[in-house]
Amino acid sequence: MTDDTLPPTAAETAEAGARRKRLIAIGLICAAFVCFSLLDTTAKWLSTRIGVIETTWVRYISSFFIVSLLLNPWRNPRIAETRRPWLQAFRSIALFTATMLNFFALKYLQLAEAITIVFLQPMLVALLAGPILGEWVGPRRLIAIGIGFFGVILVTKPGMGGIHWAAAFSFAGVGAYVAYALLTRILADEDPPETTMFYSAAAGIICLSPVVPFTWHAVPDLKIFALMLLTGFWGALGHWLLILANRHAPAAILAPFIYTQIIWMSLLGYLVFDDVPDRWTLIGGGIVTLSGLYLLHRERVTKKTA
Repeated sequence: MTDDTLPPTAAETAEAGARRKRLIAIGLICAAFVCFSLLDTTAKWLSTRIGVIETTWVRYISSFFIVSLLLNPWRNPRIAETRRPWLQAFRSIALFTATMLNFFALKYLQLAEAITIVFLQPMLVALLAGPILGEWVGPRRLIAIGIGFFGVILVTKPGMGGIHWAAAFSFAGVGAYVAYALLTRILADEDPPETTMFYSAAAGIICLSPVVPFTWHAVPDLKIFALMLLTGFWGALGHWLLILANRHAPAAILAPFIYTQIIWMSLLGYLVFDDVPDRWTLIGGGIVTLSGLYLLHRERVTKKTA
């Protein structure tokens, strides 16, 4: 038997399994950000019709309804049992805060403008995952993150003509989302995804239900009602995929793939709001895509080329 026909060692088998898990996680998180792009597009459209607070509330109401149908917490009350109740509470509140701030920003900003600021998140997550989670990002991935962020800057040209005051909501939302992303990773090893998803869906209802009776003024028609349900569907599906992705790979590896969202946001901005991408959008989107493909390639290489 030659060296070429020797069976793989246990270490090689384990490494192959780890690479396969990371690739699955990357696919899951890319699908999650397709869902989040559809959620943001729907929320932007709704916020100009029924208001931001109402849009956020119905997003959580419909999400909780969908989650309850899937998980049936009444027949399986153990879904609400958590090893880390305070972390679940902080994570859920962080997600709710980020969602509401993002919806406020989307009401006034174009999709591409809002997502540019949001793209500060993966850099911060990747950098903070090292000291907080012990998941240090390598220099090649760090360079790829920086290149991807440069591509995002080209897409929206934030220095030309100034940025709308509503961008402050996006910047504040970035901080809340970074906390949420890091807590999601920690809880992925503590609680099952069903438990984390249940608390995520309940947070907005608990926080906003006392306020909504004093702010609601719209009478939804059938179209608006259908879009209300869709906000919950996209949100629930996206966060389910995100939780599953975090169970297969560390935050520092997954964070850069948020850049794929620029593709979907630009496309949806054009289809729904007639935002026509200019050449800088195309160039920047290409850079972001190439950066993501390189990161995917880094997950496929063997130890010899790593």
